[in-house]
Amino acid sequence: MASPLLYHETQESKLCAVHCLNAVLQGPYFSELELAAIARDLDQSERDVMLESGGGDAHSPDYLRFVSEASSNVALDGNFSIQVLQRALAALDLKCLPLNSPELATATTEIAAYICNLHDHWFALRRIGAQWYNFNSLLPAPQHLSSFYASAFLDSLKNEGWSIFAVQGELPRDFNAAGASSPDDGSFGRWFTPQEAQQALELAASQESQKAAAEESDPMLEAAIKASLKDLDEPDGTKTTTTVPTREDDVEVDESELAAAIAASLADVKPPPI
Repeated sequence: MASPLLYHETQESKLCAVHCLNAVLQGPYFSELELAAIARDLDQSERDVMLESGGGDAHSPDYLRFVSEASSNVALDGNFSIQVLQRALAALDLKCLPLNSPELATATTEIAAYICNLHDHWFALRRIGAQWYNFNSLLPAPQHLSSFYASAFLDSLKNEGWSIFAVQGELPRDFNAAGASSPDDGSFGRWFTPQEAQQALELAASQESQKAAAEESDPMLEAAIKASLKDLDEPDGTKTTTTVPTREDDVEVDESELAAAIAASLADVKPPPI
C-alpha cells in the first residue's frame, strides 16, 4: 500500500490562517484573496445588522463609529478571524465548533481535525489515515504525533490558553479528484510522504543545532573585546597591556593596537543597500 501524501504550507507573511485551513482540507483549496472576500461579506453583514439595530439611521454616532473601525474579520497583515474560517469550511459542508460546544458532546462522528489559535497564529492537527500530524506552518514539514501524544498536546494547548475548534463532517479525501493540479507542481505548497516529512524535520533540527553552535560566544573574542573596552576606564589615557589567551599561549597585547584593529575591521563593514 502506497504511503499517504501530506499537504503542508510553510509560513508566509501572517497567512497562517490560510495555511491552517488548507492543512485541514489537505490541498490548496483557499487563497488569501478568497478568504479576504469572505471577510468583506462578513463585514458587510455586520454593518447591516448594526444599521438595522439603529433604526436604519446611517448617520447615527454609533453606526458611524462602528463603520470607522477596522475590520474584525481580516487584519491588514493578512490574519483572519475564526468566523472567516468557519464560513469557508461551511462551503464544503463542514462545521467548525469550539471544543466545549454541546453539539460536540452528542456527535456520533469521529473528529479528524482540530484548528488551534492563540493571538494571531493558527495551525491544524489532522489525522491522515490512522496517524495524527501537526501541520503548524512554522514547521518545515508535518510532524507525526502518536495518538497519545496528540491528545496530550491538545490538553497542553488548552492549559496554555489556546482556543481549539473541532472540524466536523466528511473531509475531502483526494484533492486531485476535484480536478486540481498535480501534487508535485509546487504551486501552493508541498506534498510529503511521511518519510520525507521526517527527513525534512531532522534536517531542519540539525541545521538549527549547527547555527546555535556557531553563534556561541568565543572566549578569545570576549577577552579581546574586554581588553579593548578597558581603555575607556583609564582616566589619564595611558596605555595598558592585558594578557589575552590564545589557543597556544598567553600573549601580551597592546590594548591601543587591539582597539585600533577592531575599529579598522568595523570600518570595512558596509551597510546593506536599502
